[in-house]
Amino acid sequence: MQPSPQQLHGKVALITGASSGIGREAARLFARHGARLVLTARRQAQLQALVAEIEQDGGQAIALAGDVRDEPLAQALVETATERFGGLDIAFNNAGMTGDPCALPDLSLQAWQDAIATNLTSAFLGAKHQIPALLARGGGSLIFTSTFVGHTAGLPGMGAYAASKAGLVGLTQVIAAEYGPRGLRANALLPGGTDTPMGRASTPTPEARAFVENLHALKRLATPAEIAAAALFLASDASSFITGTAMVVDGGVSINRT
Repeated sequence: MQPSPQQLHGKVALITGASSGIGREAARLFARHGARLVLTARRQAQLQALVAEIEQDGGQAIALAGDVRDEPLAQALVETATERFGGLDIAFNNAGMTGDPCALPDLSLQAWQDAIATNLTSAFLGAKHQIPALLARGGGSLIFTSTFVGHTAGLPGMGAYAASKAGLVGLTQVIAAEYGPRGLRANALLPGGTDTPMGRASTPTPEARAFVENLHALKRLATPAEIAAAALFLASDASSFITGTAMVVDGGVSINRT
């Protein structure tokens, strides 16, 4: 289902990991659909360039650079949404990392902790501060970027990544059950292979990319814009009866055997 223009008119949305890839495309798309945006990532220059692009197109956005593993940032983002735009209606917790692929016995404790902190703990910290603000506006939509890895498939060398991203599905389900009666919807978005800078780093050669493309039923990777469109669906009223889901947007990688 393709949401109509201005599907997010009057809404305030917070997006993490917004400086590139899926987060950047989601920011541009949400803005075109009328949302006012609070954006974060670690790279200030890229964030400011994105804000300038959105404002040039007539949208409204503010950037606050920082590390999503830090609770003061999570709190500051919600405070900024409230002070600048009057509240919060949508939170897209998208920031993440793949980490260094390796066999589990070779995985350092630090590498494990980094993956858990970046992919899972940051989502907890975000939700901790976002939920009260969303409830204050009547509920809204809370979205987490997970993955098919660790949900429908296990990939060698991806233990920390899979564990941290699978944890997001459990977190999503609990939030959906706890706050559904108060109008808050929570969903996890599970992309397949996506042509982002992080994805390209995981497939550094043409042969590696071709191998990953072939895992998918569609025999290609997603564009960031395609995943952003799925996030828009979950953010908008088009998905008003959808909560607690692990929504697979993976080009058929979960079911493909050819």
